[in-house]
Amino acid sequence: MIPSDIVARSLALAARVLAIGGLAFVIFGPITNMLLWSVAEVWYYPHKLPLEWGFAFWERVFRPQGNAMESLFSSISIALLTVVVSLTVAIPAGYALARGRLPMRYLIMLLFLLPQAFPAVAVHMNVARIFYGWSLTGTTTGVVLVHASQGMVFAVWIATAAFSAVDGELEAAARNIGASRWQAFRDVTLPLALPGILASAIFVFLISMDEFTGTYFVGAPDIITLPMLLFTSSMEGNYQIASISSLILLVPSVAFMFVIERFLKADVLAKVGG
Repeated sequence: MIPSDIVARSLALAARVLAIGGLAFVIFGPITNMLLWSVAEVWYYPHKLPLEWGFAFWERVFRPQGNAMESLFSSISIALLTVVVSLTVAIPAGYALARGRLPMRYLIMLLFLLPQAFPAVAVHMNVARIFYGWSLTGTTTGVVLVHASQGMVFAVWIATAAFSAVDGELEAAARNIGASRWQAFRDVTLPLALPGILASAIFVFLISMDEFTGTYFVGAPDIITLPMLLFTSSMEGNYQIASISSLILLVPSVAFMFVIERFLKADVLAKVGG
């Protein structure tokens, strides 16, 4: 008879294996499917794998008429501009919310959540209507403002947490030895809060790169980003082109994360929000 402790350990091991396997399937299953579609030239039901393999669709995507690279550069440039706009608001707002004795401070922070509290389609439809009156539809400026409204909540909340994590006595000490308020902020507070601000930049960048609804209502048909190209291909049944566009969309996001990772270690991020 098998001892009960061995049975219990075996069951626990089997449960862990199943859990890890299920998690790996959820994470890597869709990516594997995209990889298969990106090199599938003929694939239809009920076949489990492509009948013909090749890179013909990659050539179609990267040819000048494919607009993939143009859409990618448009997505990256809009995302970078969105980061600049969001941080321009988030840094002073986060500092004021963290250091200033503002009345109804938490209510002000909750106001930044309002764009997330309503259905995105309804919000962007009304934003497009307003922007049309301001001649912002079909412009990069209009798309950047829409993306910034989505990322602002992360930028402001994380920046507020970052500045709150900086000891206020350090700034006071700098003021006591003759530094102005601006010098104390620039030389003491801002460098210490920089990891948190970089974290907010990451979130805003990734949100902008993946944003579709706002771009569609405000930018189409003049501004074409990679998510819009992906959507159009999917609706037309071009799953190969849609999968290739998805893989291309992963590249700047992953590269951005690897570049910033050296500045954002776990022990640093643990201090943000304290």
